[in-house]
Amino acid sequence: MQLLNKQTFVYLPLTILGSAFAISLMIYGIITLAVDDGSTEPMYGGGSQAPLWYFLAVGIQALAFSFPFSQAMSITRREFYLGTYATAVITSAVLSVTFLIGGLIERATDGWGFNGYFFYLPWIWDQTPAVAFLLYFTIAMFAFSIGFWGATIFKRFGTAWLIATGVALVLVIVLVCFLVTVFDGWPAFGRWIVDLRPISLVGIVFALDLIFAGTSYLTLRRATP
Repeated sequence: MQLLNKQTFVYLPLTILGSAFAISLMIYGIITLAVDDGSTEPMYGGGSQAPLWYFLAVGIQALAFSFPFSQAMSITRREFYLGTYATAVITSAVLSVTFLIGGLIERATDGWGFNGYFFYLPWIWDQTPAVAFLLYFTIAMFAFSIGFWGATIFKRFGTAWLIATGVALVLVIVLVCFLVTVFDGWPAFGRWIVDLRPISLVGIVFALDLIFAGTSYLTLRRATP
C-alpha cells in the first residue's frame, strides 16, 4: 500500500540524491578548474546528507497520507505499522547500497578523477564498507523514525501536544548541557566524541531507532484517522 504512491519512497529520494550528486560534482569541477596547477586536496561535501535526512519527511508522509486510507480498508494498526516500517527498511537499505556502490567507485577512480568525494567519507569508511553501509542505513531509519514518531503524536493528541513534546525534548537537552557545564564535563565529552568510532555510532543510532519505533507503535495503537 505504501508503494502505491511511489513519489514518497522512490522518486523523491532518487531526485534529491541525483540533484545533490550532480551539484556537488559541478562544484568540485569548478574548484578544480580554479586551481592554477590543476591539483587540489581531497574535496568532501555535505550534499550526501540530503537524501538521508529527507527520510524525516518520508516518515511524516507515510503516516499522514496512508493511515486514514488504511483504516478505511480495515487494515489493523499493527499491520499498517509493520508494513510501513518494512517499506522504510527496504528503501533505506536500497539507499545505503547506492551509497556503498558510489563510495567504492569513488575510491577506485580517485574521486571521479578530480579528487572529489560525495559518497566516500574517510571516517565513515575507516572500519570497512560494511560498517559504512550500517551507518548510512541506521541514519536513514533514524530520520524516518523521528518523522513517523512526530506524526503519530500529532494524529493521537493534536498540534498542541506535538509542540509541547518538542519543547520538552529541547528542555531536556538544555538541562543536560547545563549539568555537563556545572560538573565541568565538556572536556570528557569532547574526548568521547573524538574517540567515537563508526561502529559505536551505529549502535547508538540503532538504539534511538528502537526507542522512537517502539513509542510510535504505542501511540499509533490509539490514534484515530
